[in-house]
Amino acid sequence: MQKQTRCPLIPTSASSRRDFLKQASLAAAALAAPALIPAAALGRDGAVAPSERVNMGFIGLGGQGTGHLLGGAWTYVPGGYVARDDVQVLAVCDVRRERRESAQKRCNQMYAQKLGQAGYSGVQAYNDFREVLARPDLDAVLIAVPYHWAAPLATMAVRAGKDVYCEKPIAITIREGRTLVETCQRFGRIYQAGMQQRSEYGGKFRLACELVRNGRIGQLKEVYAYRQPGAFFPTPWTSDHSVPVPDGFDWNLWLGPLPWRPFGGEAGHALSGCFIGDVNWAPHHYDIIQWTVNPDPNAPIEVAYENKGRRSDDAIIHYRYSNGAVVHSSGYPGERVGGEGGACFVGTEGRIAVDRANIVSYPASILKQPLRPDDSRVYHANSHSGNFLECIRSRRPTITHPETAVYTMNAILIGGIALALQRAVKWDPVKGEFAGDEQANRLLSYTPRPPWRI
Repeated sequence: MQKQTRCPLIPTSASSRRDFLKQASLAAAALAAPALIPAAALGRDGAVAPSERVNMGFIGLGGQGTGHLLGGAWTYVPGGYVARDDVQVLAVCDVRRERRESAQKRCNQMYAQKLGQAGYSGVQAYNDFREVLARPDLDAVLIAVPYHWAAPLATMAVRAGKDVYCEKPIAITIREGRTLVETCQRFGRIYQAGMQQRSEYGGKFRLACELVRNGRIGQLKEVYAYRQPGAFFPTPWTSDHSVPVPDGFDWNLWLGPLPWRPFGGEAGHALSGCFIGDVNWAPHHYDIIQWTVNPDPNAPIEVAYENKGRRSDDAIIHYRYSNGAVVHSSGYPGERVGGEGGACFVGTEGRIAVDRANIVSYPASILKQPLRPDDSRVYHANSHSGNFLECIRSRRPTITHPETAVYTMNAILIGGIALALQRAVKWDPVKGEFAGDEQANRLLSYTPRPPWRI
C-alpha cells in the first residue's frame, strides 16, 4: 500500500487542527488589535467556536443518510447533524443528482437562516465520494450507502484520515470486515457502526444486557434472535434486457465493486439475487445478543442448520458459543416481544425479552429489582450520534467500535453461509476461516470489479 504523505505544516488530527486554529486566531487577534472579535468566534456566550466544531461530509443521501443529515426516523438527532452547533456540514454526496442537489440546497438554506447570511454556499455537492475524501478540511464522514459499498468506502475514508460513522451492514464479507478493522487500527481513526440499539431506546437494551450478565435469570442457556442471519451469495444474472439509466444517475459508480450488469430499474439498498437471509435488520438483533452473551472472541463458533419445512425461509440457524450459550435465529415460542429488533434471553431462573418498544421479564420480579452498586456494567451512551462526536474529540473507542461491529457481522455472515450451503459450519476466528471447509471458505470474499480492489 502506498504511504500517505502530509505537509508537516498542516495539522493531521482533529485535536491538533483545533489547537492550530486557536493559536492562529490568537495571533491574528494580536496583529489586528484593537479590532473586536465576535464572541461566537471565540466560543463565548454559549456558542461553539469554529475550531471546536466537527467538519463533516455525508456520503449517501437516501432515507437513512438524509435522516442523519436533516433529521428523520431511526436517526435520533432532532433536526439532523446540520442543526447541531458542534458540527459544520461542508459536503454532501450521492450518485443521484437530484438527491445531492436537494440536500445541498436545504443545508445552505438552513445555515443561511441560522447564521443570518443570505446566499450562504458553504455546503458543496459531489457525485464521486473520492472528491469528498480528498478534502483536507473534513474531520469525519457519515456513510449510508448500498450494502456492497459500506466496508470498501469506510476503509477508503479511514485511509484518507477521516473518522467514520457507517450504517449497517458494515461489511458483506468476512475478509472485507477484517480489512476494515486492520485499517482503523493502523490509521488510528474513530469508527462508529450504526447499531444504535446500544445507545438509544431509553437504555432498554443496555438494562437487559446488564441484568443477564449479572445473573438475574440464572445461568444463560438460550437466546432467541427473531431474525435470520444473512450473507452475500449472488445468483447468476440472467435478464436479457436493460432499462435506460435515469438522467443524473451514475449507475457505474453505484455498482462499484460488484460485477457489471445493465441497469434493470432497481437501485435500492441491494441488487436482487445478491444476498441470502437478512443483513439489514439482523445486525441490530445479533449485536445486542453478542453484547449480552459476551463470548470469547477468539473461541470457535459452531453453527448448525435445521430445516423442517420445504422453504429456505423455514430454516433455523443455531449458534453454539464456547461459554455454553446457544443462539437460535427463530423467535421464542409464543413470545410477542422481539418483533422490532430485540431478543429473548432464557436462563435457569427466568427470562428477559426486549425490543425497541418493550422490556419484559418472567417472573416480573426480575425487572423490579434494581441493579446493585457492585453489579458489573457495560459501556454507557444515551446518544449514538453524540457518542460518535464525543469520541472524535476524546479519541476513545465508540460504543460500537470496528472490532465489536465486525465481530457481530461475522456471526451474521457465518450463519448466512450455513444458510446458503444448507448445512453446519465451524468458524475459527483466530485463523479467520472455516477449518478444513474449502466450500465455505470460498464464500469469505469475492473479487471486486476494477478499480475497486482494496
